[in-house]
Amino acid sequence: MSTATVLTIVLNYRTADMTLKAAEAARTAMAGIDGGIVIVDNDSQDGSFDAMSAHVAAAGWGQGGRVRVIQSGVNGGFGAGNNVGIRAGLADGSAPDYVYILNSDAFPARDAIRVLRDHLEATPEAGFAGSHIHGPEGDTHLTSFRFPSVASEFEGAIKFGPVSRLLKNHKVPVETPMETQAVDWLAGASMLMRRKVLDEIGLFDETFFLYFEETDLCLRAARAGYRTDYVPASRVAHIGSVSTGMKTWGRVPGYWFDSRWHYFAKNHGIGYAALASLAHLAGGGLHWLRCTLTRRDRGVAPGFLTTLLAHDARALLYGGPGNPSPAATGAVPNSQTQRLS
Repeated sequence: MSTATVLTIVLNYRTADMTLKAAEAARTAMAGIDGGIVIVDNDSQDGSFDAMSAHVAAAGWGQGGRVRVIQSGVNGGFGAGNNVGIRAGLADGSAPDYVYILNSDAFPARDAIRVLRDHLEATPEAGFAGSHIHGPEGDTHLTSFRFPSVASEFEGAIKFGPVSRLLKNHKVPVETPMETQAVDWLAGASMLMRRKVLDEIGLFDETFFLYFEETDLCLRAARAGYRTDYVPASRVAHIGSVSTGMKTWGRVPGYWFDSRWHYFAKNHGIGYAALASLAHLAGGGLHWLRCTLTRRDRGVAPGFLTTLLAHDARALLYGGPGNPSPAATGAVPNSQTQRLS
């Protein structure tokens, strides 16, 4: 029987009731596992912190420090909020062997955390492990991916079957594996991370407000020699996009473009980032032309290509993101402040 400790982190932003349901599911999944749960309120300023603290106390969840509610103090985004929980550690001040991040609208099965822990215990070459994510009705959510590249930018933007077949080994989405296997990166709705790997490569890069932070973390792990494994035996139900409002976006927010540019420029250089943007614009332009000629709906957010062009041109010229992130300006949209993959 493993004695490895697990710290589960549930990040909240103005979804207190949902977060408590996720924490309750995590409590069940943590049964028999040494460690604890920390709920991080990402500076909701809507009474979430007090409400969750009161519930944890009234329900007796906090006995022995098993469940704690802490305040981030500032909403720095998904990665920064989870970093607050990681740095808090276990109730006795010690660092856990593993860190498990769980979205506030995700509900692990009873054995979901244990399966991930046992996999990493038995697989020292793996640094991270993620679950099979499914919707409330059992529909599979795509959460397994390749690292983005110039080729994937063109393929994803042109949306043309023959090109996709030609570049099939460069497409970012990876068909959901049926068995445990290594992938480049996983969405962070349910991910177990080896703490020693985090000690070696660092925590989430807090320059990312939302999006690309898991991609960056998994890339740093891969460069350090650690795999990221998709483990389908660990199952987690996920609603998706509750806090971000992503499903109802009219336009893609500026912080998405900030994160995309930062990912490419940081990990591959500014020249590569510019080339990736040109590839996306070329593919997107050809897709626009084809849809215009055939009178088909493009299936692209309004103004996406022009915003990408303007944003990345400014970033290239001035050496930074084309738009300041909400975290930097304090102008945090009410419904778009926590990454829910």
